[in-house]
Amino acid sequence: MKIFQLPTLLIFTVLTTLLISCSTPKELEYRNFKNFTIDKLGFSATSIKMDLIYYNPNNFGLQLKSTELDIFLDNNYLGHSVQEQLVSIPRREEFSIPVKIDVDMKNLLRNGLATLWSNEVIVKVTGMVKVGKANLYKSLPVNYEGKQKFTIF
Repeated sequence: MKIFQLPTLLIFTVLTTLLISCSTPKELEYRNFKNFTIDKLGFSATSIKMDLIYYNPNNFGLQLKSTELDIFLDNNYLGHSVQEQLVSIPRREEFSIPVKIDVDMKNLLRNGLATLWSNEVIVKVTGMVKVGKANLYKSLPVNYEGKQKFTIF
């Protein structure tokens, strides 16, 4: 009788641990950006680079596998960003994600040039990120909108 209790208890403990460790992660919190640089300047397309600062509110670390984001400034389409570099996300700490944004200059010049000269803009980011742990990844939607102080010079 005791022989059957030990494996049952062991299986229950392992399953409980797996269920707790596989809980859905909390959403990452956007904090700021830094290291804004213009990588390539052109009339039809421009590439800019920056580091996005986020905070991980989870009690466990994660890995960011990829991002695919559309960026808007004051509801004007700025560009698209794809990042496929593996980024380690520490638990309950800030971390940075290097991004490169391909800016649609025709749309920016037509609709949003005045936006770049203002001190504060409304930044909207939509898309998907793939995060996970131990090679198990889950795609999560990104829908951020907020005011951001913005100066080029």
